[in-house]
Amino acid sequence: MSNDNTPIEIKVPVLPESVADAVVISWYKHPGDSVKRDEPVVDIETDKVVLEVPSPVDGVLETIVEDDGATVTEQQVLGTIIAQDISNADKPADSQLKTSERDTEKQTTDTESAPESVPESEEPLLTPSARKLIIEHKLDQSQIKASGKGGRILKEDVLNVINQNQAKTTEPTQSQPVKTTEKGPSDSKTEPSHTDTQPDMDFSTREEQRVPMTRLRARIAQRLLEAQHNAAILTTFNEVNMKPVMDLRKQYKELFEKTHNVKLGFMSFFVKASVEALKQFPAVNASIDGNDIVYHNYFDIGIAVSSPRGLVVPILRNAQNMSMAGIESTIKEMAVKARDNKLAIEDLTGGTFSITNGGVFGSLLSTPILNPPQSAILGMHKIEDRPVVENGEIVIRPVMYLALSYDHRIIDGREAVQFLVAIKNYLEDPARLILEV
Repeated sequence: MSNDNTPIEIKVPVLPESVADAVVISWYKHPGDSVKRDEPVVDIETDKVVLEVPSPVDGVLETIVEDDGATVTEQQVLGTIIAQDISNADKPADSQLKTSERDTEKQTTDTESAPESVPESEEPLLTPSARKLIIEHKLDQSQIKASGKGGRILKEDVLNVINQNQAKTTEPTQSQPVKTTEKGPSDSKTEPSHTDTQPDMDFSTREEQRVPMTRLRARIAQRLLEAQHNAAILTTFNEVNMKPVMDLRKQYKELFEKTHNVKLGFMSFFVKASVEALKQFPAVNASIDGNDIVYHNYFDIGIAVSSPRGLVVPILRNAQNMSMAGIESTIKEMAVKARDNKLAIEDLTGGTFSITNGGVFGSLLSTPILNPPQSAILGMHKIEDRPVVENGEIVIRPVMYLALSYDHRIIDGREAVQFLVAIKNYLEDPARLILEV
């Protein structure tokens, strides 16, 4: 490797056309630390995702140009690295370091006794939200079991420790888990925490706390306002008897999981039903571009997912070509990536139709809001046993309310109602989804 001491710049990566800038949220290294090629050195946050910026070479971090909190643009210099062979990274040459960059460094040839002989890279890496929680709750980092890639401590790892500590100080009757039944519309086990955006409140005093919005939260707010201002949003409702789907799922879920190595959830049924209904009503899958209506002959379905940073909508590309197992596997993969802040820009851009499931949080009925430039979104809700009339008799059935919000500028009320009825019919006779009839 060339070693001419010429600083190599760490730059903000190329951002998508819709993303103007980003914010530096966390440096993993200090000036003078050894870094390996492709090792993450700094995290930056756009209004869509958190991006890890890797080191372009093996070497030593020379300078940090943009500190935490700085707003940066595409290809802007974040810092510099002196390229060098780091096979002896624990003994960096003095000529490649500046004494002003680290107060603890001394210019000496006796590097074997220097405290820097233990590289910081041996310590577990932290996500920004995990680091914040550790500081706030005064936790011992060494006691936290890391579950992230490469021994990285994730926010969920810290929350597990916090919850365990709280359970120890709570009455036994209060710490018993709440049992869930099979009648939930999703396999989700817990509601995501928003600790990184909502501060711990002391209700014994009268005071206020001002917390800046994350870039994702600010972008969500902007897009919601745009949707309200730029579209004529209406919502139509219906209800679906979920017993046929639940019976089919109960009958085959063990065989399905054994065959495909993924659980059979409810969302794959709704995605399949949506795709078939969208084929019948192309306007629901269309979007407005200026004075044009753009009709899509493909179905990229957005699935709304709650992440530690807020609501994100990863896309199932070409859902019309996906099997039930493929849908479930992709949703699981996207959920893990959302939890770990690993979603890429391409995971979130595009989409022709969206599905959101408020039922996992207990929502009985809601009016979902559009995800521009899409023209419609389907809302799922909590499944509850209700009395219904079948063949002149009152029987108890597991029922879910469905909601379809749509842009009335291009979707007529008749189309919206018939689209939702089509989804209802597919779900109440799921064999039609398999036979595509």
